[in-house]
This record gives sequence, C-alpha cells and structure tokens, in this order.
Amino acid sequence: MTAELKVFITGATGFVGANLLRLLLAEGHQVRTLVRPQSPLDNLQDLPVEQVRGDLTDTNLSEHLKGCQVLFHVAAHYSLWRADREQLYHSNVMGTRNILQAARQGGIERTVYTSSVAAIGVKVDGIADETYQSPVDQLIGDYKKSKYWAEQEAQAAIKLGQDIVIVNPSTPIGPWDIKPTPTGEIILRFLRRQMPFYLNTGLNLVHVEDVAKGHLLALEKGKTGERYILGNQNLTLAQILAILAELTGISSPKREIPAWIPLTTAWLDERVLATLGKTPSVPLAGVQMAQQRMFYNPAKAIQDLELPQTSVKLALKAAVDWFIRHDYLSQRH
Repeated sequence: MTAELKVFITGATGFVGANLLRLLLAEGHQVRTLVRPQSPLDNLQDLPVEQVRGDLTDTNLSEHLKGCQVLFHVAAHYSLWRADREQLYHSNVMGTRNILQAARQGGIERTVYTSSVAAIGVKVDGIADETYQSPVDQLIGDYKKSKYWAEQEAQAAIKLGQDIVIVNPSTPIGPWDIKPTPTGEIILRFLRRQMPFYLNTGLNLVHVEDVAKGHLLALEKGKTGERYILGNQNLTLAQILAILAELTGISSPKREIPAWIPLTTAWLDERVLATLGKTPSVPLAGVQMAQQRMFYNPAKAIQDLELPQTSVKLALKAAVDWFIRHDYLSQRH
C-alpha cells in the first residue's frame, strides 16, 4: 500500500491495536485514535498520533471520524468472568453497532473490523475455517458470544451497503502485550517458574506483527463481507511450553493436571468471590475453554491476502524478550 491514508483506529492502546498503529505509522499513514479516558497510554507514548478522548458508545463519534478515509475497529472488552456480561455486550456489541453507524455518517470509505476466532467457535472433530460457525449457544462464555453478536452487527452494516472486511485473529503473541493477554500470562508464569503443572489445551498461535500486517492486507486485498482467519500454527500447550523451554533454558512442567481439578477450583472460586464482589483469578469460562483444542486453518488469508507466516518460535521469542525488557518478571506486573 503506497498512498498515504488518513486512518481512524480504535483499540490502539491494546495489544493488537498497538502493533497495527506502529505499522500504520511506519508506512507513512496519518493516524487518529479513539482513547477512553481511563485507558493507560503506555502503548501510545512518544508516537505521532492524534488522540481523541471518548468511548465506543458516544453519540458524537461521527464527528471524530470526519476527514478519515479508513476505519480499523480493533477495540473490544475482554473478560471471562460472568459478572462482566453486561459490559461485554455494551462495549463489544453496542459499541460495534455505534462505531459502524458513525463510520457511515462520517464518510469512512472502507472499514476493517477485528473480530476473533472466538466468534467462529471450536470445531470439536477437526480444524475450523471461515466457513464453519458454531451455534451461538455452544460458544463458551459471554466474551465469545459477544464477539459473535458484534460480528453480526458488522454483517448487518454490510447489508446496508458499507464496505467492511472482517478479520478473525487467532491467538497473537509478541511485543506490546501490555495487560498482558491470557496467553501472555502463560508465558509470564513459565518465565517466573510458577507453572508446576499444566492443562493441555490447544491454540493456534500467530505473531502479533503478522496479525497487524493482516489488517493492512485485508484493507488492500480483502473482499467486502468476507472473514479472514489471521493465524499460523496449531500447537498443544505442551508443545508451546517445550518451545519456551528451548528458548529460555527453563525446564518445562512435566505434570499434566486432570481437567476436573481446575474446573472444580474455578467453580468454587467464582461463586465465593462473586459474593465478595471480587474477580476470580481463574474464571470458570477460561477453564472450560481450555478443555477444547482451539485449532484453526488460516489458508484463506495466506492465499488471498498473502498473510505472512513468521515462525511461532520467533513470535514466542519476541514475547519473551519484550516481557523481560519491560520488567514484567517482577511481581509488580
């Protein structure tokens, strides 16, 4: 993509958004970003980006979008705790409806909407691609359900004539994982030697910088109304930990824990802490998800968008190096 664009991006303070923002700036585009008043600005520090304060559900969003040609709607609320159900639907579903309506009113020419493989669901007897859709009532947890319904908002806007391409990242890993994500937490627990055992789930890992590049490729080459899985390699958690052991010299945990143990713990934890108004360290939905192998086929994005396939080993190394460089091994994080 050679022509300079005026781009509006949501979610630039987060993991995927921060990497996309840096790529947009590196390619010479002008960027305006929506920043919630309570969002930490670490991922925007010292970057030449125009910031507007607001929320996805604000009624004046179209004013902020005016003058921009392209929208990347990356922002989403992520939580696996059932007490956050209303916030998930408010931010992810109603927020998506609102920003897409604002894009229509504000003159946006093309939108790339960041959905997730969470919206597709898990194919129990195989590997899911873009043609598969789990029934919404079989999606585990309100986060996945909210992403499904948010994607339906995008499809509804497409039917009204908006030019929208949908991307479904799998499990990104790499730099600028500021919160960090659940996968980043696994890496950190490994680095801190706080993982005596593991529940052998399965994930499709992808370098977050490839995900960022996939957004630009979707803008350039994606077909209106299509969804593209931005992923790379399917691995069990045991395989991921073995790669981390090879990279760091830290011994990989040898004991695989039976699923009923964390399920029981999470069930009790969630109910007890809910009465105290506290958030459980391991939400029940997270353990239920981990019982499934969340494997996906990114062939469509590789073929149609030319999605890069940086090795997962390099992606894990990038994540490890970034966490160490930013002092995430200390307990203050």
